[in-house]
Amino acid sequence: MFTGIITDVGTVRSIEGDSDLRIAITTGFDTSTIDIGASIACSGVCLTVVDKGEDWFSADVSNASLQVTNLSGWKKGSLVNLERALKLGEELGGHIVTGHVDAVGNIETFKPSGDSMLLEIAVSADIGKHIAQKGSVTVDGVSLTVNDVTDTDTTTVFSLNIIPHTQDATAFRTNVVGDKMNIEFDILARYVARLQERG
Repeated sequence: MFTGIITDVGTVRSIEGDSDLRIAITTGFDTSTIDIGASIACSGVCLTVVDKGEDWFSADVSNASLQVTNLSGWKKGSLVNLERALKLGEELGGHIVTGHVDAVGNIETFKPSGDSMLLEIAVSADIGKHIAQKGSVTVDGVSLTVNDVTDTDTTTVFSLNIIPHTQDATAFRTNVVGDKMNIEFDILARYVARLQERG
């Protein structure tokens, strides 16, 4: 489990493999405290540490994961939002995040709005029911509050406000219109939608 509060922005150090990949990420974390087998959320995707060095760790990413996340677009030098797994007794600053990506959304708008940035992301309409105004959503591992939601026949577009602190503390500072973003819906929204389906 995670909280969606980013504690480091890592950099892709290397990518090896053709189908399944081994990705190494440079980090500011004290890697002596990271166990092999530990879970780290990497831009919202829960990955397992399989190797590490003084200032890096690596994780294996299956082809199946590459198909349903934006990790296939990573390259050497890409910035990665990092969060270590939540420990019992720690402050839950964001919301409950599993690290299981539900969809990949596209940035439609990313522009200044006062000192903040207005971020609008589009997902397919069939899953848009999981997004609610003032609800929580995870975007590339970052816990955010939804400002507004607009539905059409084919898409749902939701807007978010990215404050200066979040811009500075995450990889959002490098994002542009057209980028693909990992989206995880609030876990409560998943259960409510399931209950409605069961009727």
